Order: sequence, then C-alpha cells, then structure tokens
Amino acid sequence: MDFDNSKPIYLQIVDFFYENILAKRWHEEERIPSVREVAVMVEVNPNTAIRAFNYLQEQNVIYNKRGIGYFVSENGFNKVLDIKKIEFMEVILPDVFKKMRLLNVQFDEVKNSFDQYVNNIDHEKK
Repeated sequence: MDFDNSKPIYLQIVDFFYENILAKRWHEEERIPSVREVAVMVEVNPNTAIRAFNYLQEQNVIYNKRGIGYFVSENGFNKVLDIKKIEFMEVILPDVFKKMRLLNVQFDEVKNSFDQYVNNIDHEKK
C-alpha cells in the first residue's frame, strides 16, 4: 500500500477498510482479515494496524468476537456510507468547488464528465 505522508497511516488503513466495505468486498456480519493479516497486507507494524482496528470499533464499523476474529458490524455499510458522505460534503466538495470557480468550470461540464464516467463503469461490468 502506498501511504500519503499528509495523513496518519492508521487512518489510511481505516480508509482501506471503508473502501472494502463500500465496494462490498467485505459484508456485514462477515469475518474480515485479522490484525496480523492486515499488517502484512499493507506492510505496517501490527501496532499501527491495531490502532486502525480500535478506531473502527469506536465508530461501530467492526466488532470483535473474542477468540474468533473481527467482523463488519450489522449496519456497518450504512455507517461507513454516512461517514464518507459527510467527509465528501464537508471536506472534498468545498475544495472541488473552489477549483471549479478558479478554473471557470461549469457544473454542466462536471455532470457530463460524471455521466461519462458512470457509463464507462457500467460498460466494464457487462
């Protein structure tokens, strides 16, 4: 995994979890990789991985069944969706709007690009 120096590594691991849940690679009530497996997978110290797991548990996105492992929480998908939508609306979009304004990009141009992107993704799935 390539890490961005501007964001703590454990939060980038959290984003990795969010992406897997939103992409439905990991489903609610499904066992997910262990702390050790994640540490090896993303090439970090297990203590960094455990920090990400603890954060996700505090957010009620995952839970631990003692002796069995970690699982995506019931309603974990919707929790992640809410978290990421808020981040998108409050952090990412204001920056996009600023850049659109500076570059004089109109919303219709963005909408057309988005529609084209979705169309391409839909064709790839077929």
